[in-house]
Amino acid sequence: MKRNLIIAGAFIALSFSCQKDIYNGADSLVDNEFTDTVGVLKDVSSIPFGMAIDYDFIANTYNDRDIVLREADNVTFGYTMKHGAVVKSNGSMDFTRADALLANANAAGLEVFGHTLCWHQNQNGAYLRSLIPGSTGPTATNLVPNPGFETGSGNAFDSWSAYNGGTAFSETKVAAEVHSGSRALKVVNPTDNAGGQWRIQMAGAEMNTQVGKVYNVSLWAKSANPGGSFRLSTSPNPSYQGDQTTTVNWTEFTWSFTATATKTRVLLDIGLKANTYFIDDFSVTDASLAVPLPPTEVAQKVDNALKTFAQGMVSHYKGKVKAWDVVNEPLTDGGAIRVGPFDATKDSTDTFYWGQYLGASFVEKAFTYASQADPDALLFINDYNLESSTAKVDALVKLIADLKAKGVKIDGVGTQMHSSINTSYMQIDDMFKKLAGTGLKVRISELDVRLNPSNKAIDVNNSPALATLQAAMYKYIIHSYYVNVPAAQRYGITVWGQMDKNSWIVTQQKANDAPLLFNNMKGKKPAFSAVLQALKSE
Repeated sequence: MKRNLIIAGAFIALSFSCQKDIYNGADSLVDNEFTDTVGVLKDVSSIPFGMAIDYDFIANTYNDRDIVLREADNVTFGYTMKHGAVVKSNGSMDFTRADALLANANAAGLEVFGHTLCWHQNQNGAYLRSLIPGSTGPTATNLVPNPGFETGSGNAFDSWSAYNGGTAFSETKVAAEVHSGSRALKVVNPTDNAGGQWRIQMAGAEMNTQVGKVYNVSLWAKSANPGGSFRLSTSPNPSYQGDQTTTVNWTEFTWSFTATATKTRVLLDIGLKANTYFIDDFSVTDASLAVPLPPTEVAQKVDNALKTFAQGMVSHYKGKVKAWDVVNEPLTDGGAIRVGPFDATKDSTDTFYWGQYLGASFVEKAFTYASQADPDALLFINDYNLESSTAKVDALVKLIADLKAKGVKIDGVGTQMHSSINTSYMQIDDMFKKLAGTGLKVRISELDVRLNPSNKAIDVNNSPALATLQAAMYKYIIHSYYVNVPAAQRYGITVWGQMDKNSWIVTQQKANDAPLLFNNMKGKKPAFSAVLQALKSE
């Protein structure tokens, strides 16, 4: 006969009396319900049972190697296969530590689940940002107002003045005569003027310049007929570019000058050769600062970096790693595709948002590159809080459907399940039903359960009531997984660590908690018993 659980500690009693419903009715548990610890998790499981490890596993730094070898039949590396662990500052890939850990795990009879090819954290962020001018320091600002001649009325252009040959200048909105935007400068020179580039001259607005500093100038130009000519110059103290020859194709022309005054104008001199000219996208920037690349060029650099890493990893471990978390945490907490942008005042230096430069396509690209490198590997998408956010799980299901509709190879979905004692049983059921509905393999990928989610100042290692609630949550998660996910779709369960003191929740988040199956003395907790019971009963 069961008796009601008595919660020790005044603050816990208060929490239960006020919020009993958030514990899923678990106050009816008995304190001896989770005492059976006879058995080995991997032996009683009909599906793969895994644990997270990292490079310290080789040296047994945390004294938990025996737990892993006894209880698990596969492992996931918490960090060693991630971008930040493999990619060096010059962009090359160093597999030394990942190779050593994989070989060590394999020698111990453990398979390795690959983690992860595309994430926004744990990256070599400095290297990735070095691919994008301006992302690692101040970005050069275009000092030219109205650089594309977009604003003005009729044949007048804001911030530009005709010094000579004013009637030669007009606007054009003909698509073939505009490099970008909707408007460009058209210049008609009816006659040759030997030595007379100055006879037709358009001047930009005065710019603030620093004496002795170098400035880079660029513009795009073409002419109706080949063999046109123009040059750039400055005032008030003249510097002259050599004559430039135009063709019928848009060409970027560049020049640099050293400022000799605190106010400088750049002039377009275009009176030497009879022709019709088209000028657009003027730029003057401080040469000491990075010049932004066009968005298309930035996207291509980032795309190449993603492809290099994804295919480099999958190719290197082809035949050794049979399944991968290809994209990790692609969604924000609200369910939107994660696109950043990177904020150096808030984000850690290892953060880099692929979506900031590639948009939502980074997800499809990562899967495509991985499948090209190893068509036989199983490819998973992985995210967190799916059991606590209906909006997020619905968004992930839609993302999966969109990928499948495009013919993208995607084989499985991982739900991290970083849960707590007050996670809703109903929402856990709902999540597993929705993930199963995708038709993909479903994996519990990073399971742990916080027993002190409010981070109270309590002894988490001596809280029997909370330990029982934690055990109940572990048991329910696995029970729901078996009930709501068909057998053919179950790909396994991985617990994210071994002993409480080494959990990422304790070491990285600095939380007062005990979220794992083994206590700090390697003893089996009620949570272990609960997992054992759940696996035995299914």
